[in-house]
Amino acid sequence: MRRVYSATAARPVEAGWGVFLDGRPLRTPARRELTVPSRRLAEAIAAEWDAQASEIRPERMPLTRLAATALDRTAIARDKVVADVANYAGTDLVCYRAEAPPALVARQEAAWQPLIDWAAGRYDAGLAVTAGILPTPQSPASLKAFAATVASFDDFRLTALQAATAACGSLVIALALAEGRLDADAAFAASQIDETFQVEAWGEDAEAMKRRALLADDIKAAERFLQLLAG
Repeated sequence: MRRVYSATAARPVEAGWGVFLDGRPLRTPARRELTVPSRRLAEAIAAEWDAQASEIRPERMPLTRLAATALDRTAIARDKVVADVANYAGTDLVCYRAEAPPALVARQEAAWQPLIDWAAGRYDAGLAVTAGILPTPQSPASLKAFAATVASFDDFRLTALQAATAACGSLVIALALAEGRLDADAAFAASQIDETFQVEAWGEDAEAMKRRALLADDIKAAERFLQLLAG
């Protein structure tokens, strides 16, 4: 898609803050006006559009993508999004530990157990840990507590939480990011312990490197989106 606009701006609108291209409101793929709750987020989205050259590259506009997803998908299918995100707690990455080698076991314990302990205290939701890949049942009360926590997020924050959860493979890590306990780099590192261990031992091919870079970008975008929503 070619760039056909000259000026971008963020302006207050009735429902919050809108983004305008040559005075016209920016719209989502579903043709809704792209309106966000905070001025800082609207300005950052306008900056993404302003940074585009002659060809518009959607992959270089992660904040725009998250905002559009919040409006076009999360707001419309909120219950499904909440359920999809909350379901990660049932098989959360941080609950599944390696049996060997000892160095990997120690690395997982050091990174993941403090997060499990934090989540148990923060949300009154303890999680059972197991060695190996076979599923282990989690407490219904804990799963209910995690679901209630996810449901407490508004549409925009829920969208960022969903993106972070999918990228990390862990609701616990994503919540730690959303709560500011972990920054994006730490969340990525925690979610990639197994992969990083293998890379250190055997190296990394170009395809795996690209995949990991995309996941890191998704986590950073979710973090920045949440920060900009704060005002």
